[in-house]
Amino acid sequence: MDCSCNHNRSGKMCIELVSIFNTLTYDEMMEIARITVSRKYAKGQMIYMAGDRGKSLFVIHKGKVKVSRISDSGKEQVIRVLGPGDFMGELSLFIHSPLVDNAEALEDTTVCIIDGEKLKNLMVKYPTIALKIVEELSSRLERAENLIEYLGIHDVETRIIETLLNMADEKGVVTLKVSKKDLASHIGMSQETLSRKLSYFQELGLIEQIGHRKIVILDEEGLRKLT
Repeated sequence: MDCSCNHNRSGKMCIELVSIFNTLTYDEMMEIARITVSRKYAKGQMIYMAGDRGKSLFVIHKGKVKVSRISDSGKEQVIRVLGPGDFMGELSLFIHSPLVDNAEALEDTTVCIIDGEKLKNLMVKYPTIALKIVEELSSRLERAENLIEYLGIHDVETRIIETLLNMADEKGVVTLKVSKKDLASHIGMSQETLSRKLSYFQELGLIEQIGHRKIVILDEEGLRKLT
């Protein structure tokens, strides 16, 4: 089997994971697979950086990616963490300006990269693709606006407590998918503030921290009373 067949097969596997393509027929998916290449990134490797000229749609096949921005003062703001089936770089399909985000592999990651110009031609041919992308952009805009509102009306303790409660499983166990530094950035505070508050909750007997990535909620009602 030649290289192009391997590219087509891996491209189709990526496409099948993504909601914007799930209404396409097999032949239509293969058209997109033909303009897709697969690339592997090691943990900590940058997939793209702010300032790069975006010409592609990036689809995560395996692994996890952190999308973030760096402020003028050098502070990192985590925008979102993406996993298999998620995509990024879509704004570059419509706006002819440099990328403003950084995308970093949080673990060994495989990304399918779809040629942007050729994809736009297929959007004309299959309008459902464009509509799906607009739906996803609208959803992300809504989440961003909700986050802005959330950060504006809740104090630090409330943000941390609600985040823990939302992330906990049925047994009250929170397993962090990102570092505490990235979690702190996402909910709008420094890592030091987050660590200090978690230690305070632990001293009160409300939670127990186990290692760097696990937190057990011992007293949910007690936590809620602090909000």
